[in-house]
Amino acid sequence: METFKSLLVILITAILTQNFILNKFLGICPFLGVSKKLDSSVGMSVAVIFVMLMSTAVTWPIQTYLLDPYNLGYLQTVIFILIIAALVQLIEIILKKYIPALHQALGVYLPLITTNCAVLGVTILNITEGYGFWESMVNSLGAGLGFMLAMVLFSGVRSRAESDQIPSCFKGMPITLIAASIVAVAFMGFNGVVDGLFK
Repeated sequence: METFKSLLVILITAILTQNFILNKFLGICPFLGVSKKLDSSVGMSVAVIFVMLMSTAVTWPIQTYLLDPYNLGYLQTVIFILIIAALVQLIEIILKKYIPALHQALGVYLPLITTNCAVLGVTILNITEGYGFWESMVNSLGAGLGFMLAMVLFSGVRSRAESDQIPSCFKGMPITLIAASIVAVAFMGFNGVVDGLFK
């Protein structure tokens, strides 16, 4: 029961209070680039969740059973990026063949998952936090769901901002950045809620 509770704490924390986009400010490029439309936001988020889970499933054992025992920790970033790049390439091939409309909608942002610091960040964070395999997988799932939550919420905010009449000096990227900062501040309110839930 205690293990389930600790996994639940990791999951909720990764989604809300340690959100990779709105708290750690990782993965901003796809956040600003793909969040104009809801369908592309969801598609990108599902791809990021898949890459986060698969990369964690591959990198955690490599770090634990290969890099740490042989003192090869200095290769961590290079190896992790190569693994993420291979997984992104796999997703791109699958989307191009089976869901070409989504592949076209994601455009250049799909290959950018390779260099998305949120994906690399979650794999490295799992190691530095000392998580076990299942804790790492739950943290990666929470980080991916948090990414999706931020993307979907911000997609709604952006569509609302673009349909409203705003001063011309704020149109485009300025209103996008202001809206992103307001959403990020709103997420800070979850800190006390999550702490109170698991006391």
